[in-house]
Amino acid sequence: MNSLHPFGRQPAPLPQEQQGPGGVPTPRSDDSGRPAQAGTASASSTAGRPAKQRDAFFDNAKYLAIVLVAMGHAWEPLRDSSRAATALYMLVYTFHMPAFIIISGYFSRSFDMRPDRLRRLVTGVLVPYVVFEIAYSLFKRWADHDPSQEISLLDPWFLTWFLIALFIWRMTTPIWKMIRWPLPVALAIAVLGAISPDIGDDLDLQRVLQFLPFFVLGLTLKPEHFQLVRRRSVRIAAVPVFLFAGVFAYWAATRMNSSWFFHRDAAQELGMPWWVGIVMTLALFGCSLVLTACFFAWVPGRKMWFTTLGAGTLYGYLLHGFVVKAAGFYGWYDDFPILHKPAGEILVTVIAAVLVTVLCTAPVRRIFRFVMEPDMKWAFKQDPAQAARERSGTRA
Repeated sequence: MNSLHPFGRQPAPLPQEQQGPGGVPTPRSDDSGRPAQAGTASASSTAGRPAKQRDAFFDNAKYLAIVLVAMGHAWEPLRDSSRAATALYMLVYTFHMPAFIIISGYFSRSFDMRPDRLRRLVTGVLVPYVVFEIAYSLFKRWADHDPSQEISLLDPWFLTWFLIALFIWRMTTPIWKMIRWPLPVALAIAVLGAISPDIGDDLDLQRVLQFLPFFVLGLTLKPEHFQLVRRRSVRIAAVPVFLFAGVFAYWAATRMNSSWFFHRDAAQELGMPWWVGIVMTLALFGCSLVLTACFFAWVPGRKMWFTTLGAGTLYGYLLHGFVVKAAGFYGWYDDFPILHKPAGEILVTVIAAVLVTVLCTAPVRRIFRFVMEPDMKWAFKQDPAQAARERSGTRA
């Protein structure tokens, strides 16, 4: 998992921020929003600019983070019968979504209200949100035999909260780039969210607000910041840090409410006084940053067998949820008691990793691209500036 050569040899500089289709972060993409494939020239070279390649570090980080997301969902039904599974669940939930959100913020730094970028945001984030929110609601109604399940675009169900959150965060990017102290302001907003139970469930605003500092932090980061955490000394220091975090999580497994890690409730809704919300928001932010830095330190910087899967993490994220929910609706964990034994827990972990890996592969992405990355040229007016850029590139 080492991402650097030993004895202080420095990695190549990390890329500047780029945007993928719909505003979903991808390490390298051209101005049209189509992600450039590793080892091939991007369409930007037709406009007289040198071809760019995806950066392996960020693709690796996204893939490993999405594998941890799937594992966390697989461990959830095991928490009542296994303290170890609960500890791992709490440990992973401390940093896996913060890591993904920080990367999303980092690759949002160039976002503005340019029409072509707004179109990509709509087609790559808002449209999938609508489609999967409807699909998940219908799936629950059918698989769980729940005719009362309503289809509401204002109440994200299960995994779709991330899409609407990403849409809101991305739309506010110009504001964060404009103000002088974006991270302290974002932290203050998160704290206010954690002590305001009247916010309600519309658009899962509690999560939007409480995860906001990680997105804003990503906006403020530069390539050299990632180089700092990828040093050999940080990789070594990450070992005792994670060991301590694991021991602490095992101790806290029976003493702490794991709902804090979801960032979806105010302190009062968790049965705590309001001031605990302030303390927990700041404490969890600090813990998440430390563990996220350790996670980044261990992410390989070179091309691995799974590097290309980093381009399909949103596919894996949204599609694996149907299997996770099916396991609960059909009682698979109850039907196989062995899954609650140590060997079964390991098996569940492996299955979750394999499942989300398959869902990130190119064949799956080709099948579902019409939903995840729809072109929808018919829905938008022609952008004169973009047309001029394309004509200029053709003449060049």
